[in-house]
Amino acid sequence: MTLKQNGMKDFDKDAAQWDASPTKVRMANDVGAAIIREVKLTKDMDVMDFGCGTGLLTLKLQPLVKSITGVDSSQGMLGVLQNKIGQQSLDNVFTRLVDFEHGKHTEGSYDLIVSSMVLHHVPDTQALFKDWAGLLRPGGQVSFADLDAEDGSFHSDNTGVFHFGFERDELKRMLHEAGFGDFRAITATVIDKETKGQGVRQYPVFLVSATRA
Repeated sequence: MTLKQNGMKDFDKDAAQWDASPTKVRMANDVGAAIIREVKLTKDMDVMDFGCGTGLLTLKLQPLVKSITGVDSSQGMLGVLQNKIGQQSLDNVFTRLVDFEHGKHTEGSYDLIVSSMVLHHVPDTQALFKDWAGLLRPGGQVSFADLDAEDGSFHSDNTGVFHFGFERDELKRMLHEAGFGDFRAITATVIDKETKGQGVRQYPVFLVSATRA
């Protein structure tokens, strides 16, 4: 997801080279595989991928659902995804540009909302969960991945990073307050990353799933 204003990060310039990173591709594959294990995907599901970027996760789930809409605030990222949709002649994948940093909200009605490595870029996590609850049909689910709590060393530049990961118990509390139940949390993958002065460190990435009550 792109965050461009007020000290936030601009992902547009990174869009063309985003998929060239083996770490990003592996992350999407691992998170997608975890979602497939944890959520019963069906051909009658309408899905939203929040902060979809170039659609690495979107296209991992696409064959298993009725439709999937990639939502992002970066036109550059969505342009890469739109090219993939055209090249692959996909008729169940859609894109939507939403200017999150200026207070715009996603619209629509979905059975499942997924997201990967986006939450730490969102200032108000509780407000986001409430927005998601309003977009879900009764019995709808969320399934999202992000970093477990860390010390701020994961990103070499913390511009646009509002949270140094999350405590799983705190996410459970916030989801409950937003109207979700059936909380589940697993470790989806672990990222090995070179950090300044600390060598290679491991950063666990959770997948949290919950159901709209």
